[in-house]
Amino acid sequence: MILLQANQIARLFGADVLFKNIQLEIADHSRIGLVGRNGAGKSTLLKIIAGLEAPDEGQIAKNKTATMGYLAQDTGLASDATVWDEMLEAFAEVRQMESRLRMLEQHIADAQDHTSDAYTRLLKEYDQLQHDFTEKNGYGYETEIRSVLHGFQFDESFYEQAINTLSGGQKTRLALARMLLQKPDILILDEPTNHLDIETLAWLENYLQNYNGALLIVSHDRYFLDKVVSEIYELSRHRMRHYKGNYSRYLDLKAEQLQSEWKAYEKQQQEINKLEDFVARNLVRASTTKRAQSRRKQLEKMERMDRPQGDEKSAHFLFDIDKPSGNVVCQLENGAIGYDEEVLAAPIDLDIRRQDAIALVGPNGIGKSTLLKSLIGALPLLQGEVHLGTNVSIGYYDQGQADLNSRKTILSELWDEHPTTPEVTIRNVLGGFLFSGEDVDKPIALLSGGEKARVALAKLAMNKENFLILDEPTNHLDIDNKEVLENALIDYQGTLLFVSHDRYFINRIASKVIELSEDGSKLYLGDYDYYLEKKREEAEIAAMLADSDNSQPSAPSTGKQTFQQSKEQQKILRSLQRKVAEVEDNLATIEETLHNLEKAMAEPDVLEDHVRLTDLNSQLEAAQSQQESLLEQWETFSLELEEYQG
Repeated sequence: MILLQANQIARLFGADVLFKNIQLEIADHSRIGLVGRNGAGKSTLLKIIAGLEAPDEGQIAKNKTATMGYLAQDTGLASDATVWDEMLEAFAEVRQMESRLRMLEQHIADAQDHTSDAYTRLLKEYDQLQHDFTEKNGYGYETEIRSVLHGFQFDESFYEQAINTLSGGQKTRLALARMLLQKPDILILDEPTNHLDIETLAWLENYLQNYNGALLIVSHDRYFLDKVVSEIYELSRHRMRHYKGNYSRYLDLKAEQLQSEWKAYEKQQQEINKLEDFVARNLVRASTTKRAQSRRKQLEKMERMDRPQGDEKSAHFLFDIDKPSGNVVCQLENGAIGYDEEVLAAPIDLDIRRQDAIALVGPNGIGKSTLLKSLIGALPLLQGEVHLGTNVSIGYYDQGQADLNSRKTILSELWDEHPTTPEVTIRNVLGGFLFSGEDVDKPIALLSGGEKARVALAKLAMNKENFLILDEPTNHLDIDNKEVLENALIDYQGTLLFVSHDRYFINRIASKVIELSEDGSKLYLGDYDYYLEKKREEAEIAAMLADSDNSQPSAPSTGKQTFQQSKEQQKILRSLQRKVAEVEDNLATIEETLHNLEKAMAEPDVLEDHVRLTDLNSQLEAAQSQQESLLEQWETFSLELEEYQG
């Protein structure tokens, strides 16, 4: 069933067109992702669809019985009520039904004449109301509230807190929680993943996958879109295109479509050239004039294809370094972070080596940004001392762009820090970040979040430091510019430590993951997928051990295990032993590779060939780095094996 249709929608600003001829259809159970560049008009279109703004052209046709919920990005819940009372408001109708049921029960109990028509009407109303009450989860709505609040990281200690005393991020999460509890037939969400940590994002994905209504979502989180949506509408160059499938499928279909359009366009261009050539050669010849005129009419009637347009202009930049650091970049042993003697996380151990790319993950409020600021000296550690290696120079990206001067223009923001650099060089750098011509004279104060992010990244690129510490660098960037940033960081020859909630970004960039918790830091030697796999294994082992402990008799142990307990423990033991053996095999292989490379580099003809020697040395350094990573894995697995056997 069709719930809503947008027909020929346009938004105009005088002669300027934001978008035009927009067609969009929402059916029940639709899972729609709306994508496009920052400034393309996605949020404006959502407001028009939600009925908050009127279109300049076209119309919105909505099913009269369908309910709609719209949540703008970064919308905080404004209320003087407590968290629990505000969530109850989502079930106002159900609670009214509940009150009516209690009243009817009292009337039925007080009735004297059970044969009267009035009594029969009471029973009939009660039966119908009880059926409706059950259909609307009347007996489970409080459990549902607790489940959703728990998913958004609100435990029972928050239930009686007044909403107006909470932080902005908490109010935003509560606004989304209440919207989910209301369960509208059409749920429209503009950037719902803002302010959510990775654990909450995973919960929200699972919740939305099972949502009964239709979804229309704007998001720059590619991982989220792949998990939740099943069709994509792309808003680009003032028009809309529709693709079936999730975000990854959309990218494939878009590439295929562009290739097909180019083939058709080139084929038509060849035909046009052929006809024009025939007309030019034969129009003046008496014997062929009629045929030439016929070809000319054919040309005039031909509906000419527009030249296919590829992706819109993206930023293009690199992060260079002035000089490399030593192998040891940053170390911290037994560190603690927090405020006013209140410890957020401890003990924290870091051993960051040259060309590491480390993602720092953990729940909101655990102190990830605090740790980054402590490493650069902006905040004191409660315990421990940071040791930087030789020639280490730090570049820091602040997620709030606090280091940008709102009174300066874009050009002066960079030029004032590099006064000896020619203006043309500064402009070229800014051009790589999509600031050109008069754009560079815009005041920082008037820039959007995405524009400020690009200015901050431009400053970072100008400084050429060898250790980049980045706090949420993908915030405010659209998907295309995220990919440009990813490619620049992949090619970066320095060292990276970054905080991000963008799981796709982490997976592309990180070679290691450090998880921060109240119990301190824990290192995982792989990308985000490897981290998830290890977390699942840890959860399974913990569950097995818990089951084993729970199955022990309350009487004093005789030292004998049940067959099932022994079987589970042997399974865990074999898994750990297999991993240790696998790493040892890989170490043996890499050691042989190192031996062969060192032997080759010692050959007289190689020593005289600078190019070949440089190439072999690069291979040697890569192999040594791989060996170091394998040794760390071996130590981790061996320690787990020893602890389990012990």
